[in-house]
Amino acid sequence: MSIRLLIIGTGGMANNHAEGFAKIAGVTLAAGVDTRPGPLQAFCDKHGIARGFASVDEALAWGEFDAVTNVTPDAAHFATTMPVLAAGKHILCEKPLATSAADAEAMADAANAAGVVNMVNLSYRNVAALQQAAKMVAAGAIGKVRHFEASYLQSWLTQPAWGEWSEQPQWLWRLSSKHGSKGVLGDVGIHILDFATFIAGEAAVDVSARLATFDKAPGGQIGEYVLDANDSATMQLRLQGGALGVVHTTRFATGHMNDLRLRIYGDLGGLEVVFENAISGLRACLGDDRLTATWVPVECPVLPNIYERFIAAIRGEGVAEPTFARGAQLQRLLDRAEESAAKDGLTLAV
Repeated sequence: MSIRLLIIGTGGMANNHAEGFAKIAGVTLAAGVDTRPGPLQAFCDKHGIARGFASVDEALAWGEFDAVTNVTPDAAHFATTMPVLAAGKHILCEKPLATSAADAEAMADAANAAGVVNMVNLSYRNVAALQQAAKMVAAGAIGKVRHFEASYLQSWLTQPAWGEWSEQPQWLWRLSSKHGSKGVLGDVGIHILDFATFIAGEAAVDVSARLATFDKAPGGQIGEYVLDANDSATMQLRLQGGALGVVHTTRFATGHMNDLRLRIYGDLGGLEVVFENAISGLRACLGDDRLTATWVPVECPVLPNIYERFIAAIRGEGVAEPTFARGAQLQRLLDRAEESAAKDGLTLAV
């Protein structure tokens, strides 16, 4: 089954999407969409895409595509996705699904009504250790979940390994609410919240959160960018089964480029899941090993990536997961965390 793909948005992450989909047999990169003529043309030339459009409406009027991958900035997801769903096209959307729970829920409802494959790119679902840990928890390997701790640590506000943040728009916009950023909470907090609750197999029922924004430039501004978005976030969660957990994320974690970690404990054992320096790993303390606090590595099979899973779902060869419904669930949790922080860490139901 051949599939013609439309790519909406041609920024840095769009290159990953284009390259990932181009590797899949039977997938054609049919067209690109961007309001900026220069970047659009450069992107199409780079990836051998024959057509480019200045708007989603123009692309829909043309209509010669089967599926869409939406790689626009966070604040544009809702406006660019809803017309695609109305047209009955399959869609993969970058995370977070929207910038508010209301919009995310409307997108999930529209996708359900359209009956199309709908997925949100929670990229760490590709981590083999995450998937294996989730299977083990679901199978009862650690018993009833009682406690967990999770972190997502970055350090790009302390060193220029990815580029000089104070000079480059691709980093500065992430620090400015005026430019659609929800700070580290919305940017990568969504990943660690998914990481933890997906493995636990339980949704959060309440949350208490604290957010911090630190002085990074004279007057708190660099050019047009007001640096008011949060830089660090800490959260306490209670899960459906009663387990308690702490989740934290920051851009000031010196020594950590882009690292995720989860330790999860049940009444029969524990698991440690890591994704550090782009390498994943899983360790377990189960059975008699509990008597000596011995942790052993667990083998984790390699998995298809998000692009392969999206195409497989369209072809009826796989499950569309994570869906827009999951994206909306996480957005509700993010919204409540933001509200909790505004109320001095008050615990709020999700």
